[in-house]
Amino acid sequence: MHIDVLTLFPEMFDSPLSHSIVKRAIERKKLSIELIDFREFSQDKHKQVDDYPFGGAPGMVIKPEPIFEAVDFLKEKRKELLEKNKFPLIYLTPQGETYTQQIAEELSKKNYLAFLCGHYKDVDYRVREHLVTREISIGNYVLSGGELPAMIIIDSLARLQEGVLTNIESAYSDSFQGNTLDGPYYTRPREYRGYKVPDVLLSGNHKMIEEWQKSKRKEFTEKVKGVPDV
Repeated sequence: MHIDVLTLFPEMFDSPLSHSIVKRAIERKKLSIELIDFREFSQDKHKQVDDYPFGGAPGMVIKPEPIFEAVDFLKEKRKELLEKNKFPLIYLTPQGETYTQQIAEELSKKNYLAFLCGHYKDVDYRVREHLVTREISIGNYVLSGGELPAMIIIDSLARLQEGVLTNIESAYSDSFQGNTLDGPYYTRPREYRGYKVPDVLLSGNHKMIEEWQKSKRKEFTEKVKGVPDV
């Protein structure tokens, strides 16, 4: 899988891409990522990418030109990766559909994706009308830009790539797989400060352990029934 990220702040990705599962996915060549600073495509001599909105609203809006130019560049560069010659540009915005594990699974099967990280008030709406193919939100709150949501989504996609996790079953037993939350886990020592690991997990009876885990997943899920998307 290859991912292009269109951003004004590529340096924000240095640490997240250099650690843990994402780093492993890149090292094992299961995932490749290129950061595109679309400021470089600005037609302004000072490389300005934002301007005041028409209509007198507060805030600044990202101009359409640098994004259109960047997408034109990537369409040519990635043409062998495109399905039916369509450029899959995902805009990260609180106005988008809420990101879920099901969407993660869907996107993880793609060969190529591009993420657009907005900033300031918004991007010029012509970008959303004529370039963006999908809009995704990571929750009902507002951030300063799309970089953090992009990092979150990239992490969730990296761990679903075959050969990245040592045990792929770990990914498919996580919360939201099968529309349920995951249950509790314990490790050594068996007892700490008087707090003991449940006896059933030490019993060696795999059927009983499986039933216990299933009941705990149900319990955890019912506990947060009022939470949207659970």
